[in-house]
Amino acid sequence: MHVFTVLQVHNHLESTTIRLSTNHFRLTSRPQWALYQYHIDYNPQMEARRLRSALLFQHEELIGRTHAFDGTILFLPKKLENKLTEVFSQTRNGENVKITITLTNELPPTSPTCLQFYNIIFRRLLKIMNLQQIGRNYYNPNDPISIPNHRLMIWPGFATSILQYETNIMLCTDVSHKVLRSETVWDFMYNLYKQVEEQRFRETCAKELIGLIVLTKAQGDLGAGTAPIDTAIQKNLIMYSGVQGYVHTRSGINAEILLTLGLTDKMRSDFNVMKDLAVHTRLTPEQRQREVGRLIDYIHKDDNVQKELRDWGLSFDSNLLSFTGRVVQAEKIHQAGKVFDYNPQFADWSKETRGAPLISVKPLDNWLLIYTRRNYDAANALVQNLFKVTPAMGIQMNKAIIFFFKLFILIFKVVCLLSSNRKDKYDAIKKYLCTDCPTPSQCVIARTLSKPQTVMAIATKIALQMNCKMGGELWSVEIPLKQVMIVGIDCYHDTTAGRRSIAGFVASLNQGMTRWFSRCVFQERGQELVDGLKVCLQAALRAWFSGNNHMPSRIIVYRDGVGDGQLKTLVNYEVPQFLDCLKSVGKDYNPRLTVIVVKKRVNTRFFAQAGGRLQNPPPGTVIDVEVTRPEWYDFFIVSQAVRSGSVSPTHYNVIYDNSALKPDHMQRLTYKLCHMYYNWPGVIRVPAPCQYAHKLAFLVGQSIHREPNLSLSDRLYYL
Repeated sequence: MHVFTVLQVHNHLESTTIRLSTNHFRLTSRPQWALYQYHIDYNPQMEARRLRSALLFQHEELIGRTHAFDGTILFLPKKLENKLTEVFSQTRNGENVKITITLTNELPPTSPTCLQFYNIIFRRLLKIMNLQQIGRNYYNPNDPISIPNHRLMIWPGFATSILQYETNIMLCTDVSHKVLRSETVWDFMYNLYKQVEEQRFRETCAKELIGLIVLTKAQGDLGAGTAPIDTAIQKNLIMYSGVQGYVHTRSGINAEILLTLGLTDKMRSDFNVMKDLAVHTRLTPEQRQREVGRLIDYIHKDDNVQKELRDWGLSFDSNLLSFTGRVVQAEKIHQAGKVFDYNPQFADWSKETRGAPLISVKPLDNWLLIYTRRNYDAANALVQNLFKVTPAMGIQMNKAIIFFFKLFILIFKVVCLLSSNRKDKYDAIKKYLCTDCPTPSQCVIARTLSKPQTVMAIATKIALQMNCKMGGELWSVEIPLKQVMIVGIDCYHDTTAGRRSIAGFVASLNQGMTRWFSRCVFQERGQELVDGLKVCLQAALRAWFSGNNHMPSRIIVYRDGVGDGQLKTLVNYEVPQFLDCLKSVGKDYNPRLTVIVVKKRVNTRFFAQAGGRLQNPPPGTVIDVEVTRPEWYDFFIVSQAVRSGSVSPTHYNVIYDNSALKPDHMQRLTYKLCHMYYNWPGVIRVPAPCQYAHKLAFLVGQSIHREPNLSLSDRLYYL
């Protein structure tokens, strides 16, 4: 058994220590190691990079075989005798070229330039090991996993990065998998041609293929080139003569030798496809550690790799980094005056709270049910089961008004029973009911009500969603901080409208974080950083004051969807909008402000060392040592339990903070908010306001394409 010991923490928040390991390996260098940077000049000027390299390396006896050169800057592991060195080379046509080698920098191991250099060298090592780059990651085409019944194969690979962490420079490496279809683009087009009408072939083909990433297959082997099929080559790609001619891309490679990467939407919705893929891609902690260890083994056993590392004076540890984390105590769920304990290792707390009234309910006394006649049985089953489950929740429910046509005026709530998941129908309903006739609505696919053994559970979920969308409140957790407004922001890129970006903005309206205000902002194509934040925050503060008769004394913003490369821009662009807004409220209003960037797409993994085995860390595990960054105020939280595979932590980076809150309090509040998402009676991976902002931006970007009616802004209509 694993022994947990109690840590002393602030404010009597109990937590326990836990021994963890992670997918990080220390990078070490020989004593007094330095990287020497030189600038290379040519007279006369030589434009071609390959020629510049060839001319420089005519003097290999001077610079040595160990080097990195990009055409202008040369890195060496040694210092040349003179700061400025001049040599002469000769081109093939006999032209003499003077090369000037100037020492510009002597870089310590922790310098930013060195960190870039380490990653360049590591990519070189991966190529030495015959791994192939696709996107940012590297894969092994010589060890494919075949799934013949779905005409798929998987290339195993690795995502890697070398960064400066708290006390060490470390390699972070995680397992990655690339799914390829066994069929070529030509095979796909041929099969598609047989399935669709000829007049629809061109349109359907373009819809399925444009934007896919393809690999070229040369002489029976997959070549190194990857490229997207984009709109610029659309005409060439779908020109055809019958279906017997060759289809060519712009580069002249015909579609018979292009293999497509990734899964179609149809494959993703196929349970059997995803189940068979998960067998190979959803790895347990022990399997993941073993695969990560294989890469380090390759590095230590490959003579060519080791020679490259020795020449540079570098080496990697053989073992995963180990350290101590902590686990905060489990939350209690509050629901209508009752308090429930739950087991964080289970998926949810629906069993514990079943039969208990909700915090606040909205009556279903004036609601409309729309369905087609062929879905009469499903509609009847839904209504009967809603009458069974709503009394225990405290929801008063009257019989529905039933229509077979669009009559929504003066209706308090609309439920639409759909025969299929056709996007155009769903979009039309949501667009009308969120903009033209603002009404809370719930769409239900009829087939989900066809199984008697699950229909009551589905009716329960529908009743909960309906209550939320009408302004009801389900559950809460204890929030010790008073007068605090929580804000969540996320972006969605709308591909149907010239890639407009939609920013979702939500803000809490009460002490219990059970009611939320929402707005959305339309931005330029592909834009991630949010304009219009000042307007959103002003509206949220007005809504807060209306419900509380005072302004919040703290505002904590969780900003999702931002990469590390945008952090400085975020600090310089979005944070000032918040500060300007707060100043505009009045000179006597000076609330505390915290802005936290939330990152889900991280390669960091943590493993709990318990009973001689590696397991997933329990929910509530907090990590703020060793693998955090020295220049940031950051931490990781494992908030969920997963039934299979390895749990993914979420990375939080506090980029602005004048709150005077201790890190422990910030971490604990963040974990609490992961319990407050009303679309799931359990803990989610990110704080609830982030997920609400995502749902709002996704609904607007996917279905509505217009700003929702402001009369809905105080309800969770987008769930």
